[in-house]
Amino acid sequence: MHAIAFVSPRYSLPRYTPCNRPTCQLSLSPKMAATQPGQQTSFTTIALASAGVVATGCLAYAVYFDYRRRNDIDFRKSLKKQHKKVSKANEIEAKSAEKGQKEKIRRAVDEANEDGFPKDPEETEGYFMQEVARGESMCTDGSDPVDAALCFYKALKVYPQPRELISIYDKTVPKPILDILAEMIAVDPSISVSGAGSSAGSDAGNANVE
Repeated sequence: MHAIAFVSPRYSLPRYTPCNRPTCQLSLSPKMAATQPGQQTSFTTIALASAGVVATGCLAYAVYFDYRRRNDIDFRKSLKKQHKKVSKANEIEAKSAEKGQKEKIRRAVDEANEDGFPKDPEETEGYFMQEVARGESMCTDGSDPVDAALCFYKALKVYPQPRELISIYDKTVPKPILDILAEMIAVDPSISVSGAGSSAGSDAGNANVE
């Protein structure tokens, strides 16, 4: 048996010749050209000119308005009517807000009395301290003044000597909240304020008269 000899053929590899083309050079340019100083100046000029036009227009209108107010009788009458309408609307709004607050105060007092108050001496003392602390905190944290006054009202309901506590309130509670507390006392006949020489007591008496 003849041995088979593996003879690798001789390949003639092609000779690599580098390309003789000149190297391509790319010139990168930014996508957006920077704003030229001249353009910035033109923008500023336009803005200043626009502002000047607006200011001139406002000044011209003010002069025209003042001229008509001084020389046009019908225009003055119209202004007076408008002023009266605005004043009347503000007055109605103020009365409505006052009426709404009075109703809110009465409702808060009624709800507090419906919920009831502690009778046990130990519970009463804790309840008193809790409500006074809550009221003092609400006076400084921007809470609703009615809610703050309600805390002092609840503390007053369980205090054995209401007139004495009212005198203390008169020296420590802020006036706006004290006024609301006086209205709460006025709608609750169970709290005796006779002889109390304090703002809350006297205001409550005045509210009862009203």
